[in-house]
Amino acid sequence: MDNVYLRDVLRTFRNYKALGEGAMAQVADADLHALVDPDANSIAVIVKHVGGNLKSRFTDFLTSDGEKQDRNRDGEFELDGPASREDVMRWWNEGWRVALDAIGALAPDDTTRTIHIRGEGFAVIEALNRSAGHTAYHVGQIVLLAKHFAGPNWKSLSIPKGQSAKHGHGQFKSGIIPGQKS
Repeated sequence: MDNVYLRDVLRTFRNYKALGEGAMAQVADADLHALVDPDANSIAVIVKHVGGNLKSRFTDFLTSDGEKQDRNRDGEFELDGPASREDVMRWWNEGWRVALDAIGALAPDDTTRTIHIRGEGFAVIEALNRSAGHTAYHVGQIVLLAKHFAGPNWKSLSIPKGQSAKHGHGQFKSGIIPGQKS
């Protein structure tokens, strides 16, 4: 297997990171903690969970179980009070740094190796796809919440509604988000 898959999955993860950051940049600090209903998660809580998940899954990715013993998953969904934007971004960046470094260090032969998550074996390619899906799910939540809170001030992170024809077909084949540096 060549590096096509690894290049693509790394680009995919980088794009999810950029989407989340582009969304969070458009909300006020207080909105990082706003809830759309009492049972919902705030952007800050989702970020804490995504950061914790990425850190757990990708620390010693090829050599230790992806569910680290020191991880407190339930604690990722709790905050002792409002966290600063700096704290929220630290949770975000710590998880992404570990994930992107681990993915970037993979060699093509690594994709068929077996790793474990909660004791269950997965081929590396399966674990990467599983993590990408999980991450996309939560980044989508962040984007939806940020768009809601930004209201009319929202700036689209992709082709704005009703402007597909203006932007042409295939313009975003590189996977780069408009306005993002390649």
